[in-house]
Parts: sequence; C-alpha cells; structure tokens
Amino acid sequence: MNHFSSITPHSQEALVQPTPLNHLCGSKQLFRKRYRILRMLGKGGFGITFLAQDAVLPGTPLCVIKQLCPNTTDKKSWQLACDRFEKEAKILGQLGSHSQIPMLLDYFEAQGEFYLVQEYIRGYTLAQEIRRRGAKDEVAVKQFLQELLSVLQYVHKNHVIHQDIKPQNIIRCKDDGRLVLIDFGAVKEELIHTTKSAANTISTLNFVGTVGFAAPEQLSFRPVYASDIYAVGVTCLCLLTGKTPLEFDYDLKTGEIFWQKEVAISDTFAQILGKMLKNSLHERFQSVNDILWALELESALPSLVNCLASQRLKDDSKILREEENSSKYQPPIVKTAHAIREWQAKLNARTDHNKLNRFFPQISN
Repeated sequence: MNHFSSITPHSQEALVQPTPLNHLCGSKQLFRKRYRILRMLGKGGFGITFLAQDAVLPGTPLCVIKQLCPNTTDKKSWQLACDRFEKEAKILGQLGSHSQIPMLLDYFEAQGEFYLVQEYIRGYTLAQEIRRRGAKDEVAVKQFLQELLSVLQYVHKNHVIHQDIKPQNIIRCKDDGRLVLIDFGAVKEELIHTTKSAANTISTLNFVGTVGFAAPEQLSFRPVYASDIYAVGVTCLCLLTGKTPLEFDYDLKTGEIFWQKEVAISDTFAQILGKMLKNSLHERFQSVNDILWALELESALPSLVNCLASQRLKDDSKILREEENSSKYQPPIVKTAHAIREWQAKLNARTDHNKLNRFFPQISN
C-alpha cells in the first residue's frame, strides 16, 4: 500500500467546493512554496487544469498543474485509485520523454487531492486552428497524419491507449510548429477500472473519451489500440470539413458516418480514411504501422500501378526456353545468379501487388 492509500474519499459536498488553487489564482502566495498559480485553463469531469509558474527554477518557467479528483465517494474505489496513482504517474513520466508529449515534472498529494505537474506547451489547439484558418486540404491532412501517427506509434508501443484523441487535445507548438498530443487517458484508464470493480458504484469515470470521436467498442468500455485509430480518422474529417462529429449524418442501421460527400479528396486517400473510420474492428486498420504503410504505398501508387500494368514477368518455363535457345555460353555460376535475380524480381512484384490489393483493391483489380 503506498502513502496515498490512507486518504479518505471526499464527501459529496467537498466535490463541488472550490479547490485551493482557485483561491490562489493571481495572488502572490505560492502553492507548496513553489508554484505561482496564474489562471485556470480548463475544467472537466475528471479534474481541473491550471497554468502556473515554477518560482523555484531559474527563469520561473511556465507549467501546467492538473488536479485529479475522481468523482466518487466510495471508499474502496478511492483507495484503489490512490494505489494506482503513483504507477500511472510513472507511465506518464515514461511517455513524457517524447518530444510530442508534455513532460511530467512532478506528482504529489496535498490536502486530499492528487496533482500532476507537466510541461507547458506554448501554442494553440487544432480546434482553434480550424476556427481561425478554416478547413484543410488533402495535402495538409496527410502531413498531419504523418506527424500524429509518429507519436501515436510510440504511445501504443508503451502499451497505452490515449482514448481521447481530438483536435482539442492536439497542440501546435508556437516555437517549432510540432504537434503535441495532450490529455492522456493513461491515468484515467486505470481509475476507470477501479470504479468498475467496486460494487454499486456509478461514476462519470465509467466512460473515457468524447462522444463522436469514440469508437463503438470504446463506448462499450472495451477500448483497444484501434480505437485511437478511429478517433484519428474522425479528427481528419474535422480538419477536412471544419465540422464537429455530431454535425455529420449517420447511417441509422450501421452507425457509420456519411462523410464521403463532405470532402474533396482522392479516391485512394478516401479508401485509407474509410478504413480508419470503420465501425467494425475487423474492417478497421489494426495498427498505426498499417496506416503508415498504406500512406507510403499511396504516395508511390502512380508509378507502381504503371509498373504493374506495363511489365509482365516471364514464367519459369519461358525463362528456361530462352536460356536453352541462347547460343551464348553462360557459366553455371552466371546462370545461378541470373536465376536468383529473376526469382527476387518476381517476389518483389508479387509483394507489391499484394500490398496494392490489400489497401486499394478497386485499383489493383
């Protein structure tokens, strides 16, 4: 049992009271003799986020303090949440070593509340970017995918499902233009499990995510890595159209989004996006690597299709007949090398055709 587990859960009245950080906003008094609270950044069902300055470090750099306050009064749920807090903070610390994830600077308990202190990313969210500049074209969205999928690949390799990817949780850094993924579901995921394990406990933590961006299996409390892929697909729709997910029409029978007539993109990119947005897990991309592979193949598609259409590999019997009819003598080692090259060429062509058929069946057939 860790040193947080003896904390008792809040009463229902305490859950709705202003937090100590609210009173410190704009004042000279330091929180924990270190942090100067500047203002509140956001508030949700899971907690409150504040912008602060670290008065101890040289230059008093900005940071973000997230107050984690699960909405539960059940003692067992609260105690289990405490036990897992330190473990989850370590996971966030591990993820924070990536340049596209805010670094975890500290975590602690104060007056019965949990806090995380993270690096502050100076910039604006993609939701704000869309409002200011309007919808993006296909080229810009493909560039967005390459940047975001890189960090999502890293997240999944560390066995974490984000669960809440959307334009509001992706920041464009003002300093260097990189995309930064924020508001991870790692801590929230573990806390959900604790509340579900407690009998007769109903909490707002039962669902993590945002309606419209969350895949069907996530709405059923069974998120997988491919759930993040669905959310990335919906985010692409928002970037391409400037619309929120709830502004689209849906098929009442299947639940699929009617998006095809809303966007002006190539057929090949539409196939990739459609595979990201499939409600069925079996039909959706299973990994980030699959999407990156499809995007790479799509970029080389014109030359690949031309190559497959204009060249025909000779079968083994034809190659053999040509060698038998050749009047020029070839040493055995040369014949062997020639056979190996022919075999390798056939294998490469077959692999390219299989890739093409897998991701773009309408074009390859």
